[in-house]
Amino acid sequence: MNALRRWLLAGLLVLVPLAITVWLLNWVIGTLDQTLQILPLAWQPDRLLGFHIPGFGVLLALAIVLSIGAVASNFLGRKLVRWWDALLSRIPIVRSIYSSVKQVSDTLFSENGNAFRKALLVQWPREGVWTIAFQTGMPGGDVATHLTGDYMSVYVPTTPNPTGGYFVMLKRSDCIELKMSVDEALTYVISMGVVVPGSAASYKPK
Repeated sequence: MNALRRWLLAGLLVLVPLAITVWLLNWVIGTLDQTLQILPLAWQPDRLLGFHIPGFGVLLALAIVLSIGAVASNFLGRKLVRWWDALLSRIPIVRSIYSSVKQVSDTLFSENGNAFRKALLVQWPREGVWTIAFQTGMPGGDVATHLTGDYMSVYVPTTPNPTGGYFVMLKRSDCIELKMSVDEALTYVISMGVVVPGSAASYKPK
């Protein structure tokens, strides 16, 4: 029975990650394949080939993104983007949503962006409980005038989904800067501490 249990667990350890990976890839490809619907019916691959090959939508989506990027990178394209931003900024409700999303995307995807600058070790949600966090910047504007001392803007992700979390401002002295990279720290968070970066062993809270 012990041998059967070991075999079962070993099989699950192999198949579960593989099944989840395949499911996620299938979902992403299936979602992107919906972009083929924007093509005229006569140009759609399924009609031309007579059968469905998954993945053509990925190529179309990539081509669309690259084309828009190429247009937006030249002089005329930048003027059109500024005109589009100005237009949306005049529409109530849309203005607040679009401007917030654009600021975040500009920070995340710009070539010189550094949304997650450093991996940190912080006490959260209370003293004595430690977790991984990321420095996102420094407090600014009116907020900075109400803070006394050296503070950092910090994002504390949730696990296993790091896209949800908390934005807090902590004293620099309360944050321990880790030598692990941001990618290593994200992997550590997503794996719920199972995948431990090699450089993490030497950094323990005092």
